[in-house]
Order: sequence, then structure tokens, then C-alpha cells
Amino acid sequence: MTIKSDIQIAQEHVPEHIAQIAARAGIGETYLEQYGNCKAKIDYALLRERKKPDGKLILVTAITPTPAGEGKTTTTVGLADGLRRLGKNAVVALREPSLGPVFGVKGGAAGGGYAQVIPMEDINLHFTGDFHAIGAANNLLAAMLDNHIQQGNALGIDIKQIAWKRCVDMNDRQLRHIIDGIGGRMQGVPREDGFDITVASEVMAVLCLSSDIPDLKRRLGRIIVAYTYEGRPVTAHDLKAEGAMAALLKDALKPNLVQTLEGTPALVHGGPFANIAHGCNSVTATRMALALGDYAVTEAGFGADLGAEKFLDIKCRMAGLTPDAVVVVATVRALKHHGGAAKADLGREDLTALEKGLPNLLQHVDNIKNVYGLPCVVAINAFPTDTKAELDLVEAKCRELGVCAALSEVWAKGGEGGIALAEEVVRLCEEPKNFRFAYDEKAPIEKKLEDIVQKVYRGDGAVLAPNAKKQAQQLTELGFGDLPICMAKTQYSFSDDPALLGAPRGFTVTVRNLKVCAGAGFLVALTGDIMTMPGLPKVPAAEKIDVDEDGRITGLF
Repeated sequence: MTIKSDIQIAQEHVPEHIAQIAARAGIGETYLEQYGNCKAKIDYALLRERKKPDGKLILVTAITPTPAGEGKTTTTVGLADGLRRLGKNAVVALREPSLGPVFGVKGGAAGGGYAQVIPMEDINLHFTGDFHAIGAANNLLAAMLDNHIQQGNALGIDIKQIAWKRCVDMNDRQLRHIIDGIGGRMQGVPREDGFDITVASEVMAVLCLSSDIPDLKRRLGRIIVAYTYEGRPVTAHDLKAEGAMAALLKDALKPNLVQTLEGTPALVHGGPFANIAHGCNSVTATRMALALGDYAVTEAGFGADLGAEKFLDIKCRMAGLTPDAVVVVATVRALKHHGGAAKADLGREDLTALEKGLPNLLQHVDNIKNVYGLPCVVAINAFPTDTKAELDLVEAKCRELGVCAALSEVWAKGGEGGIALAEEVVRLCEEPKNFRFAYDEKAPIEKKLEDIVQKVYRGDGAVLAPNAKKQAQQLTELGFGDLPICMAKTQYSFSDDPALLGAPRGFTVTVRNLKVCAGAGFLVALTGDIMTMPGLPKVPAAEKIDVDEDGRITGLF
């Protein structure tokens, strides 16, 4: 039997008109701004004027990712469809994919199989232009900064202490470290510079955490772009840039409405990476999903130690959100990989490797239950090669922690394959919860770092490099010590070493650099070898992507 690719499944489906999806979600025509027949933006005024009580908030997260895949977005979409099949009013809220991974490794990120959001080609490529607007706003600020220096530098900016980079939504290692402004006096001031990928830009984080245009402008104005010779921060407001930046972002701030293959309303908005940023869709989209649905299903990027930790410790803290239930997605294949099985052997039954890999899942579950105090269910994303003995072992180990494991077959069956998971989520949403954060934001920077490493990663502690120690002191003196922490860390391990799989112990996490994102409202701790501009792999996914004479795209997974 020929297995259809994700893009084949998506292209064979006939979507409903976006006006019908909006009507199903209770969105009036007044708030709908159509981008063709299959996608639209929603005016955030809806949040001010809608009176329905908020629905239940469900967070979907996952084990530490592996090359075997976990299917977090697929599970998120399938769960929402499963809730709809139970007669529940569910709305899903997801991040927008970045072009970097689409052309680099993933080849697409809109779910998979029969649990996808569509139109998947649009969502994976330019969509409604949000990322372009974010890149333009970021680079406008960079241009105004360099122009100010060129035109006399009235603010006394030290070009050795410029903190703002340009950005592009592409994996391009060539742009990590550059020298620009060369060519003579009229071509700018020569200096070291560099690019971040757009999803790592603070403008992305600001957009995702802003509640409206005034809040957006305030946050943009607080962005620190450089320091003076005396060590004083220079902000976007000092450069009079926030108004023009907000003008570029006014439409990007509005959430995007699309649909799942089964017609469930889906809000796809914002896309910060979880390994180098805070890894969540916009607060506006999440709040809108809560306002429109009785159940709002959202996800956080990569493993629960990254995306979920930041969702809970940063996004929920800032937005006043409390999840009612958390889903941790795992696959038998990925757990065997954590247990030492080779990728080529993951399709064979191997209870020994599975048992060795299970501590990774159990640590994530224990964090959700006992660090954050939230009800939790494990979703086992089914593969045809899973055996009954393997599935029984995962379920038994979860029961020992007092957590149910539900088999999720949404890739093959869509919402029907998510009914068992949906039933458990509905039950969990009525369970008592004692939500708490992993650290006190008022604690010293070093203490917050220690708490994350010890409580969430289960390491021995955080080690600050001399440069990071100095930065922690400076940031505290500047009044930024009370901000939450956004850890920039490898997604492949609880530690900062991607080779340490499973649930390692006896390690420390080295923080080599600390920087403030004053507009977003958090401190970024760069650990290990993490970079804010990825590179393409040896064989990029872009090599397989093509379009025919009729405009039909192929090669998106």
C-alpha cells in the first residue's frame, strides 16, 4: 500500500470557505479580514467585545526530541479534532512555521497525516506576511541605529557595545558574523555585525507577548539596541523608532484564522523557536482561542524542558494564564532512541532500550505534575511498528507516577484517532490543580538559573562563565534582575550537551552569555554552543521542494 505524504493528503482535501470556519467559531464578519478563500486575520477588538467566559486551556508538549520524531503538532491538531468529535467546542492555537526549518530540515510544520492545518503550503511559506513584517521592523530599527551613528552619534553610542542585529527568516550561517559599513565615509561606519534568524528576533517575542497596539509600542520602545560609552542603555525609543516599527506590525499583530482537515477553527500566529526564544504562539491568539472555544488547545515548542517551561514560567506569568491540563507527547520509537537504540533499529521490539529511555518521559511528566502542579496525560503517538508489549510497558510506567497514557492514532485516523486522548483531557480539566512557577522572578538571576537547572533539568546547577557573571551584575544594577529567564539551550538533551540523552544526572549547565530583552520582558541565558542563526544541513529540504507550471507545490513533507 502506498502511503501518501502530508502534502498529498492536504492537497486532496477540499477546504471550507474561511467565512464558514469563522462562523463556526462565532467570529462575526466585522472582525474578519480575508486573505483569499482559505485564510483570514481576526481583529483583536474581538477580545474586548466578546462576553463569553474563557474556555479550558490545554497545553501540548513533548519528550526531548529525537531524529525519530514525536508528532507534537500532529497530536495537538488531532486532539482538537477529537474534542470536536466528542461534541466539544474546541479551537486550536499554533505557531507559524519559520522558513529556516522548512527549507532546512523539517520541510514543513503544519501537523501530519490526517491531523493537519490547511492550507499547509501557505502556512509553511509566506502565509499572511507576518514574518516579513517582523523582519522589516527589526531591520528598520537596525538601519535607524546605524544611521544615528553615521549622522553624528548624538547619543554617544559605543559601536563596540551594539546589541541589536539584523535578521532574516532563513538558515544562513554565512551571516552569523559579518563586517559592514565598509567602502568609504559615506557608506556607513565600519563595524562588526551579524544576523539572527527572524524567529529569534526580540521583535518576534514582543509581537507574541503584546496585547494591543499601545502595548506593542511600549514594548518596542523599551528594546535595548546598544550602550553608550558610559554604559547607559540606548533604546528604540531613544531612536524614535517604535512608532514606525508598530506601523509595520499593526496587521501582523492580528491572529490568523485557518482550519484543520476536519474543519476545526485554528489560530496560527507568531513563531519564536523554543531553543533560542520563548517558543509559544502569541498571547493574543491563545486568549482568542479561549474566548471562542470551550477548549483551547495550544502547544509549546520542542521538549517540555524548553517550550513548556517557557510557556509556564514566562507566558503564563506575563499573561495571567493557567493551563487546565497538559499533554506530554511521546513515541515508543523516540524513547528507544533515548535508551540507546540505533535509528535503523527503532522499528524492532526492544523492551530493554525502551526501559532505558523511559526516564526521559517520566522526568518531563514529573516536572509537569510536581514542579508545576498541573494535571497531566501522556499521549503515545502510535506507529505501526509499536508492539503491545512496548505499549504496555509505557502505560505501566506512567501509572506508577499516577498518570494515564492514551494511545493517539491521529496521524492515520484524524480526530477519530484522538477520541481516547480527548476523553482523558476532558476528565483532567475538571481535576484540581495547584499551579506554581519553577522559580520566583524576584530572586537573583543566579538563583533563577539554579532553580531551572536543578528543578527542571535535574542537573547539579548552573555555572556562569566570567563574562556571564559580569553581565548578571550589570543587568541587576540596571534594574533588570527581576525579569524571568529565557534559556537558550540545545533541544536534544535536558543538559546543554546534545549527546546526553535520556534523563542524565551529575551535569552542570554553563551559561556563557546573558542579555536583556527589555521589550519582551525577559533575560536570555545562552548556554553551551547554542546559536541564534542556524545553518542548513548537508542536504537541505529545499533541494526537494518544487512547483509545477500550474503553481502546485511538491516536496513539502
